[in-house]
Amino acid sequence: MFAELPLTALRSFESAARHLSFKAAAEELHVTPTAISHQIKQLEHWLGQALFERLPRGVALTTEGRRLFRDLHGAMLDIAQSLDALRPRRSSGGLTVTTTASFAALWLIPRLGGFYQQHPDIAVRIDTGAQVIDLNQDASVDLAIRYGGAVPAGLHRHGGMQEHFGVYGAPAHIEIEAAKSSPTLITVAWGDSRLYECSWETWCERAGLDWMKPGVVMRAYDEEHYALHAASAGQGLVLASSVVTAGAVARGLLAPYRPQITVPGERYHVLCVPGRERHPPVKAFLRWLDGEMG
Repeated sequence: MFAELPLTALRSFESAARHLSFKAAAEELHVTPTAISHQIKQLEHWLGQALFERLPRGVALTTEGRRLFRDLHGAMLDIAQSLDALRPRRSSGGLTVTTTASFAALWLIPRLGGFYQQHPDIAVRIDTGAQVIDLNQDASVDLAIRYGGAVPAGLHRHGGMQEHFGVYGAPAHIEIEAAKSSPTLITVAWGDSRLYECSWETWCERAGLDWMKPGVVMRAYDEEHYALHAASAGQGLVLASSVVTAGAVARGLLAPYRPQITVPGERYHVLCVPGRERHPPVKAFLRWLDGEMG
């Protein structure tokens, strides 16, 4: 049934497609780039389809190549997991999660202790680099927790969490600050800072308050956790996500002001390459995330 499958060529293709580089695939498989090129040409001839576009600098997958890579990567991952399950004295290993620095610092990392209590033999590596990682190309990353936007084609989405925005302040100062005719408002200088300002305007309109009048004192920070620290220190009121403030509210560092008034936010998506969700450490982490995200 499988006698005619070109297994060596398929392994070469998977590596080259994941790296988008024949040279990187050759280094990974300990062969020459010429050998990788030869194997892929044989596979293309066998299929009667071009799998790569040869560009002046590098290669790119064709539509057929992307389809084959998606299916092949998942199948090879399943095989690797099955073989690993048969090895004696195996460890549960670990997984790598990529997400934003704010989400990691304010939501994920403070909760990780609960995961380690359930799975002390699974190590979780958190990647908070500014560059968005292509899960289809970087096999070292197991899961991505991303904020907003459309889910990229070809990725598996597992659950997630919806946020809303509200106003928060230090419990001892929130009513005093809110009683001022012009309280100090804390904002975050996002890439699209106008989005944050509009959210403040929307919240004030819903609350029937004229805080956004000329001369309002706005203190801006470039990271959400800085803004939350400023608010918890009594420096003003912050408009912030229900997700990233949850920990500070639970610890009594922040309290919501008029919590019935909110502004809709975005959704956090949990994403992985299809098939990766069945990997035992990833499966355990996803099950734990489901409980934490509710």
